[in-house]
This record gives sequence, C-alpha cells and structure tokens, in this order.
Amino acid sequence: MKPIIFLILSVIATACAPKPLARENSTISALKQAILDGKYMYGHQDDLMYGHYWNANEENDYNLERSDVFSTAGAYPMVLGLDLGGIELDGNSIYGANTNLDGNDFDIMLEAARKHHARGGIVTMSWHLRNPLTGGDAWDVTDKSAVRSVLPGGQCHDLFMGWLGKVGDYLENIKDIPVIFRPWHEHTGSWFWWGADLCTPEEYNALWVMTYDYLMKDRGLSNLVWAISPNGMQHDFEKWMERYPGDGYVDIIGLDQYEPAYPEMDVETTNAAFIGQMRELLGHMSKIAEEHGKILAVTETGFESLRDENWWTGVLMPALDGFPVAYVLTWRNTSEEGRRDVHYYAPFPGSRSESDFKSFAESEKTIFLN
Repeated sequence: MKPIIFLILSVIATACAPKPLARENSTISALKQAILDGKYMYGHQDDLMYGHYWNANEENDYNLERSDVFSTAGAYPMVLGLDLGGIELDGNSIYGANTNLDGNDFDIMLEAARKHHARGGIVTMSWHLRNPLTGGDAWDVTDKSAVRSVLPGGQCHDLFMGWLGKVGDYLENIKDIPVIFRPWHEHTGSWFWWGADLCTPEEYNALWVMTYDYLMKDRGLSNLVWAISPNGMQHDFEKWMERYPGDGYVDIIGLDQYEPAYPEMDVETTNAAFIGQMRELLGHMSKIAEEHGKILAVTETGFESLRDENWWTGVLMPALDGFPVAYVLTWRNTSEEGRRDVHYYAPFPGSRSESDFKSFAESEKTIFLN
C-alpha cells in the first residue's frame, strides 16, 4: 500500500505546485532560495551612486565602494536599485550630460551594476521615462492618450520605439548580468502617464507586451528578469489582474507601498496604518503570486526621514512577517544639500535609526551582501 500512497501524495504535490517561471538564471534561483529559507533580501535604491554626505557622480568615482548601508550595517544591500529615466533622451539632456533624472552618470551606473554583481549582489532597474506625447516628465498626466500614442499606429510610436532602442543599447552593455527590469511601475495609481486613469487595461497590457517583445525577442536580452509592481490598493483587489500582461511576460510580482511621512501625524498612527495595510496587501498578493507561479517582492517601500528610531525591527519586520517575500527595497538617500536631511530611506552614520538598522541587518530573517 505504501507505494500507492506515495504515488497519490506525489500527484497531489505536483498538482498543487506553482507554475514554473518562464526563465531560470542565478537571480531567479537566489530569489526562490531566499523564499524557501524563510528569508528576504534587503535592497536600497542608488546605494553605490550617492549617500547622505557623498556623491560618486560628482567625484567621478568608479571605485564605488561607499554606501550608507555599508557604513551603518557593515554590509552592502543584497539588491541594488538603479533607474534608467533619461536614457531615452539625447546626450546633453535636460538632466545634464549623460545623466539620469537623479543625476547619476550612466557610465558609472553601468560600473555599479557590474561591481555589485561581481560582489554577489542582485541588480534591479526601473525606468521613469518622460512623456513622449507632451514632452513632460513621467509624472505629466495632462493628456490621457499618451499610452495609446506609443502603441502601433499611434502618433508617437516611432519616437517611443527609438527610446526603447536606447534602452536596448544601454542594457546590451551588461547582457551577461541578470537584471531585474521593472518598467511601467505603480500602474494601478494615476500619477504616471501610464497609470490607471490614463489608459485602459488593454492599452497597458499591450504596452508591456510591446516592451517585452522588443527587448527580449528583437534585441535578445534574455538576461532580463521582468518585475511588475502595482502600488497598493485598499479595495477592489481583483482589479490588480486586469492590468497584467500574462504569465509568460512576468517573473516577479512586486508591491510598491510606502509609509506616509506626514509631519502633522504622529508616528504611532502611521506605523500602525502601514503595518495593517502591508499585511492586507501582501495577503492578497501572495495568493496571486502562488496561483501564477511568480516570485513575490516588495519592490519599493520606506518611511521618508525614518522618524521612528525602531522602524526596521518594530515596523517593517512585523509588516513582512509570515509572507514569502524574496526581497524588500527601500528608496534612495539623496545627497542634495537642500533635501538630504528629509529625503532619505536608509540610515547613515549618526542618523536616528542606525542602531535598529544594525539589528535588522543581523536578523536571521534578512539577507545582506557581506
């Protein structure tokens, strides 16, 4: 009888197993292993590019050894976030010569990706591209036909394909490195020109597929790992999947959700709301990820200015506890003098949450790059 029982159990296990990912590489394997181990990787946006008191771009620093995370935790973030916003423009763009929208030199960014990968880390790239229809930035939502205009037959299709060609040219420089590519993010909100109120679900999905087909099929960039990352919705959770291009076009399902940093609100209130919202959202998204055989991640989060000195172990960890999250990425620490004391999401030496961040990094639940 035992062989029959084992056979039945094997059939059940196979039937219940999640669908395999369309692609497999070292990054996908590492993310899946983190989930199997009950851990999650920590990521930080632009970590090697600049920090609270320094900027590799301004100093033409290709060594890329500095990091606010390393300075406080003694280890680099496992995931390095970078952004391609501005790559679509020519040379001396409105952001400056060869720089992205945050002032990062594109050549130094390539070196950062190479060095972080060589150290054993994972690289992810988003793309805050400008509005091809209006000429405004990614947040220009004055015209609701921008997405339609870049699809085949649209008035900006050729312009946009030229922009996409520049993305392909750039990414070819690191085609030997797995890169998590995260375009068209926070699309369930309406603050980007590709957002929910700016296009139909069919238009959004067509935009994603067109982007995927060009980079993966036409340019052969099979090193890309595709992450879709809606922002949190507090209702109508089933609508998430209206703007989903299909399992064959996605490897990672992410969530972008921040704790509101309103000075007029007390920290205890915003902390409690954030924990509750994250747990509700991840509860829904973890089911979606499991049903579709995808990796779950928190692709953007944070608490600007980190006003709670125990935010890492007292807020973020309870928010994630029990969910199969492969990595969590907090946003950037600007070095701009007029903003750096407000716009930061990871600690730096002397900041209020430095000690708690060390405890977070030393936890058996987190993975950093030593």
